[in-house]
Amino acid sequence: MTRWPLPEPMRAALDEALRAQGEDEVPIGAVIVKDGEVIAAAHNQPRGQCDPTAHAEILAIRAAAKALRQERLDGCDLWVSLEPCAMCAGAIVHARIARVYYAAPDAKGGAVEHGARVFDQPTCLHRPEVYSGIGEDEAANMLRTFFRERR
Repeated sequence: MTRWPLPEPMRAALDEALRAQGEDEVPIGAVIVKDGEVIAAAHNQPRGQCDPTAHAEILAIRAAAKALRQERLDGCDLWVSLEPCAMCAGAIVHARIARVYYAAPDAKGGAVEHGARVFDQPTCLHRPEVYSGIGEDEAANMLRTFFRERR
């Protein structure tokens, strides 16, 4: 089976996940792209910031909003190494992110194609396009290794 190189934004998200791992955080990374350019990058930091909302997606959304000087991220794409949780999916909706690309699915905590399926709810105000499985093996292996080393 031929493996294609990962798109640069997903490579950047996985690099952010490695940064999280180096800080003893769950290895999840995210980047936000506008017009083909990365405008924000972040990794999980709940432990380091003593903030349960400091998920990679939330931190990237905050940084992108500051970079664009607006709360709506119209035309922006989010690339993240793990399927977003319900909190992050809600933030994606409110930010009006156009497309979400994620690497590994999260059957327990994910809320895009698992669990709450936030974007599929009739009350959802905005539905981004969703693309999954891009870099899935690398992201899943990173997470498995991280948790195996802590058990």
